[in-house]
Amino acid sequence: MKKLLIITLLISVYNIQAQDRLKLAKLKYDGGGDWYANKTALPNLAEFCNQQLNMNLDEDDESVDVSSPELFLYPYIYMTGHGNVVFSSTDAENLRTYLEAGGFLHIDDNYGLDQFIRLEMKKVFPELEFVELPFDHPIYHQKFDFTDGLPKIHEHDGKPAQGLALIFEGRVVCFYSYESDLGNGWEDQSIHNDPEEKRQQALKMGSNLVSYAFTEYTN
Repeated sequence: MKKLLIITLLISVYNIQAQDRLKLAKLKYDGGGDWYANKTALPNLAEFCNQQLNMNLDEDDESVDVSSPELFLYPYIYMTGHGNVVFSSTDAENLRTYLEAGGFLHIDDNYGLDQFIRLEMKKVFPELEFVELPFDHPIYHQKFDFTDGLPKIHEHDGKPAQGLALIFEGRVVCFYSYESDLGNGWEDQSIHNDPEEKRQQALKMGSNLVSYAFTEYTN
């Protein structure tokens, strides 16, 4: 199964390079959580990356099931929600293979996801723990510098924003933005009425994540 998926990845990389426009995608998962939240987030982030990073991203909102072979078509996968998450053994195996083969998962806690996602990611990488990335990590210093780490976009429990990661063989395969609400900051300004300064912080940090993911995917 893994060999087949890695072959699929290699074919997908060729197809991605041949496409006119690359794509970001939102992860669809089971369990009842609202995986579809932040509907305007990825289109706005893609537009920002096109403007600021001279990328050529498709600005349509894409989604992909965690168990689908199409997962391998996307260098950057975004996961969000407020509630329950359940990964089957097939889901976990497919996600792990994708991440081991060069993919990148960005989990964005939309308040309420934390207690579920930590357990489910243990199915994917039982041997790994989330660790907080140091502020000098390349993720914080792509085009935009975040010398104090992950920006805080929305307040919930008064906790500081944390950039957590799963690191596999020296590479960040999963970045977990906790107590930050980056995706809310990417949304249309009219949805949350965030100050433009906060939205720009969120979009800049998001573009750093996309830049890091695409760089790692092609190395």
